[in-house]
Amino acid sequence: MANIPVGLQLYTLRDELNHDFIGTLRKVADIGYKVVEFAGYGDIPAKEMKKVLDDLGLTASSSHVGLPLGNRDLLQSTLANHIEYNKEIGSEYIVVPWAPLEGISQPEELVPFFQELRFAAEECKKQGIGFAYHNHAFEFNKVGDKTIQERIFESLDADLLKAELDLYWVKKAGLDPKSYLCKFKGRAPIIHVKDMTADERGFFCEVGRGIINYPAIFEIAAEMGVRYFIVEQDLCERPPLESIRISYDYLKSLGVA
Repeated sequence: MANIPVGLQLYTLRDELNHDFIGTLRKVADIGYKVVEFAGYGDIPAKEMKKVLDDLGLTASSSHVGLPLGNRDLLQSTLANHIEYNKEIGSEYIVVPWAPLEGISQPEELVPFFQELRFAAEECKKQGIGFAYHNHAFEFNKVGDKTIQERIFESLDADLLKAELDLYWVKKAGLDPKSYLCKFKGRAPIIHVKDMTADERGFFCEVGRGIINYPAIFEIAAEMGVRYFIVEQDLCERPPLESIRISYDYLKSLGVA
């Protein structure tokens, strides 16, 4: 298998980070992760964060950034701050983690969101940083004759908008993660690696403990242009640090980590 770095979406450890941000990053590095994806910076200045990452042997792939949609001035200033921070720490992508699109029923309702998305994407491109959208399951709802997901990625060219495919949510929407990844060849540099329980809940679980066939996905990932595997577990039924260790150990057993 290709040597694709394995990282952690830090949202998984949000409670631990709130208690001790730097100490928790140290535990992530001790487990073996080499990459982190941020979902907040713990009020740590960028220069200090970069030093912490360097000292721990970690790099940043990306950051999840909630965009203040509907207020262009606030959007511009918020984005400028995040771009500056991410460039300072060496992060490659800013990712929109969620958008309020669940209740959309008509294609024209999406137009204001697409305008804001384009603005943000163009600002990132000017500054030399990538821009991506992270899916949940509701993006696979149809609006007219196409899904929201289809409409999002048709609204902007691939040089402006990349996909951070969350394969758990692809599965939750009733689709095959491997086949769906193939549709985004060259456009999904980051995939979220999380697994799903086999019971009727289809709940979050550690990678390798669920029903998603990750070995088959890992075999084609490099060919599809994937550059980062990012482990994430939205909710854990054991201590989150234990969960991320189980996932990492599984990936290591496959020769991925």
